[in-house]
Amino acid sequence: MENGAQTLLRTLVDAGVEVCFTNPGTSEMHFVAALDSVPEMRAVLALFEGVATGAADGYARMAGKPAATLLHLGCGLGNGLANLHNARKGKVPVVNIVGDHATYHVQYDAQLQSDIETSARNVSTWVRTTQKTEDLGRDAAEAIATAMGPPGQVATLILPADVSWSEGGVVGKLPELPPPERATDAVIADIATALKGAGKSSILLGGRALREPAILAAARIAAQTGAKLFAEVFPTRIERGAGLPHVERIAYLAELASVQLAGVEHLILVDAKAPVSFFAYPGKKSYLVPDGCTVHTLASFSQDAQGGLDALVQRLGAENATPALQAAQRPDLPSGKLTAEKVCQTIGHLLPSQAIIVDEAQTSGVMLAKNTAGAPRHDLLALTGGAIGLGLPLAVGAAVACPDRPVLALVGDGSAMYTLQALWTMARERLNVVTVVFSNRSYAILNVELQRVGASGAGAAAKSQLDISNPNLDFVALSRGMGVPAVRATTCDEFTAALQQGLANPGPFLIDAVVPNALGGLKLLALPHVLNALGSLPQPIAAGLKNKIAP
Repeated sequence: MENGAQTLLRTLVDAGVEVCFTNPGTSEMHFVAALDSVPEMRAVLALFEGVATGAADGYARMAGKPAATLLHLGCGLGNGLANLHNARKGKVPVVNIVGDHATYHVQYDAQLQSDIETSARNVSTWVRTTQKTEDLGRDAAEAIATAMGPPGQVATLILPADVSWSEGGVVGKLPELPPPERATDAVIADIATALKGAGKSSILLGGRALREPAILAAARIAAQTGAKLFAEVFPTRIERGAGLPHVERIAYLAELASVQLAGVEHLILVDAKAPVSFFAYPGKKSYLVPDGCTVHTLASFSQDAQGGLDALVQRLGAENATPALQAAQRPDLPSGKLTAEKVCQTIGHLLPSQAIIVDEAQTSGVMLAKNTAGAPRHDLLALTGGAIGLGLPLAVGAAVACPDRPVLALVGDGSAMYTLQALWTMARERLNVVTVVFSNRSYAILNVELQRVGASGAGAAAKSQLDISNPNLDFVALSRGMGVPAVRATTCDEFTAALQQGLANPGPFLIDAVVPNALGGLKLLALPHVLNALGSLPQPIAAGLKNKIAP
């Protein structure tokens, strides 16, 4: 007879959950031992729980199904919460297995005892502690079904040690998942009427609406009606490149987003929410939809985005409309001293077909979209919840899900240090990930925010909290110390040679790209004044400035 751990593993793999990113402890040892009896489950060890949770996110984004995590008690879950937050915001399916003390041991409040359920509810829509082994398979199947959605969700199953080691488990069966509903005919007719009207309209795509079939349908609607296509600020996964419609992402800076949306009278949401500012700023709007604009929802997070778009195409008679497609083009290779923009140009010039870009480059990646728009088709994964430290783990998960596709992880030096242990997992699993660290020796995005929030009196003490140059981080040494070959690049020629080397050879590789701040010096001082002035400028001038700052 199977014990609980074996039952849980069998339930997971029977439901298609075949990868588990682990950081186990004592309470999870029976799950670890059971891995040998269920060889269909691939266990991938992470040295930090935030790597495991971020990797599960990246895997699910590319595989289209959940991965599991195995975490040790409430403390282990706590270490993984930031990247589970990112998964929650990205509507990504993740099944957490969190070990707990044996049910009879909880009363003694041992050193590692904590309220796991309360921690889990911060990021999970479904939380349950299984009290009996015979219920474990059923609970696991329910967790998987909840995670799969739609929308994708984080589900956390808490597994007491005695439930894991006891016999009597029954493998759970995944219930039949009903297809998502699409918008009603009345909603589609109302949206079609708005799009055919005289007012300026925009369609904001998010989540599942940023895959090729949905983007093509949206582009046909745009061609038929003149509507402008936008993507959410930080897309979970967007397919882009030559031969696909170009979809402009809403800008991170609220002032620039307001320029993009200026004059829009009808905003149609497709698996997306209405845009809001990331933070509150003195005297500035938080809700970025223009005054007087009517917001329409073609597909909520739980509805069928593709079905809604297809129905709208038919309603508009746009089946034969010709979508505007991005031409194939690449920037020339730059030369001279390396800058963040030149790194982006080089990536655009060399990006291989079917690459997966993980973008956590922060300010250094502002020019990435412009320089890769006409590159061969690729996927881009972004920082959905804004909690930095996702980039390297996300790349691990994407590479596990798609071993035949090159993965390019673009990370800032500050954010890389949150989850640098991901490099060790890349080496251990021999993952095809080329990591580019933009080493500008600063939390550059926070220097921008310091200016934007109007904080007064910031002197040397304040600015030292945003500076990571004392001492400088040696990413070549750090990377090699975890088994990943690495080189440093300070010129364009060095970076080009390094990127070619990394892309040409299997396995992980890291490039320490030493660059100045993309927004430093006079640019940093001028930025708040330019942003504040945008609202009073004529729209063509404001749009031109927006495209110069963040194309």
